[in-house]
Amino acid sequence: MATIEIDDDVYEALQLPEGERPSAMKRELAVSLYARGVLSFGKARALAELSKQEFHEILGEREIPRHYGERELSEDLDYAE
Repeated sequence: MATIEIDDDVYEALQLPEGERPSAMKRELAVSLYARGVLSFGKARALAELSKQEFHEILGEREIPRHYGERELSEDLDYAE
């Protein structure tokens, strides 16, 4: 597993309860990388640790268009195995 280092001052500045910070940061990173086309839906959803439905709902709330091509299908099929 990879680790991302975040400066303590930045981490403490997050206006979220301590227990919600790690999951919120994973979710935000996953949504951002998906929106930029860096991660497929399946990989972004896995990073966010959300169900398909939950991740679809977040994308819809933020009006982020879905992109799904051959690459994403291939990655999702590999991930499903």
